[in-house]
Amino acid sequence: MGSLSLLYNIPALTAENQINVNQNNLQNSLTQLSTGARINSGASDPAGLSIANGLHANELALSQSVQNASTGVGLLQIADGALGQVNNILNSAVTLATEASNGTESSTQSTALNNQFTQLMAEVNSIGSSTTYNGNAVFSSSATSIFMSDGTTAGVNTVSLTTGVLSSASLGLNTASLSTQASAQTALTAITSAINTVDTNRGTVGASINRLQDATNVMNAQIQNVTAAENSIMAANIPAVVGQMSQQQILAETGISALSQANAAQQLVLKLIP
Repeated sequence: MGSLSLLYNIPALTAENQINVNQNNLQNSLTQLSTGARINSGASDPAGLSIANGLHANELALSQSVQNASTGVGLLQIADGALGQVNNILNSAVTLATEASNGTESSTQSTALNNQFTQLMAEVNSIGSSTTYNGNAVFSSSATSIFMSDGTTAGVNTVSLTTGVLSSASLGLNTASLSTQASAQTALTAITSAINTVDTNRGTVGASINRLQDATNVMNAQIQNVTAAENSIMAANIPAVVGQMSQQQILAETGISALSQANAAQQLVLKLIP
């Protein structure tokens, strides 16, 4: 049996210290249960918090990059729709040019056919100049850059989109005429060439759409993996925390009981005083 003393109650100090330690652990368990997170401050796990924050930054960059790619796809889909409409117009022009190429047409009929053709070319010019996406011209000689990144310098992917200028001039039809049989036959060849040009442009646009959609699929997979990695670091293991909390609650009760016993033992000193 240890000596009895009035100066310090060592057992009581020990019990009090353990109670404080246990209360801190219990508070941490309650915080994890209420937030669902294992790390709730820098003190919880400094290294883990730093890694998780880096992963979260990657996730945000990737999510915005998916949105960037989506806007690029939107622009290209507008371009493809407009080119499809131009194809319809050029098909109508083929019919007019074929009719005007026939030697049986009167001058009045040829003039009327040429007027219709002129109106079709005006519509092509209108589509080329007035088609916009988010306030910007869709058909332009300037490239549109789609920026995609995971937030790191190594994870940058920039896709350059060029739709080109769209007009009767760019299609080689600005000087075409159906006013005579000869000019109509020449125009028919030019219109056929213009259709091939539009089809080629649509193919280029379609390939760019596929590229952006493929990049989006890759980024979505990256987001899933990065989110899973962040979750494995940040998320609390709820069953384990509940088990720890049960243990800590028992320790809290036994700690209070031990402190009470330590204080009671100190009172035995008084029995030595007559």
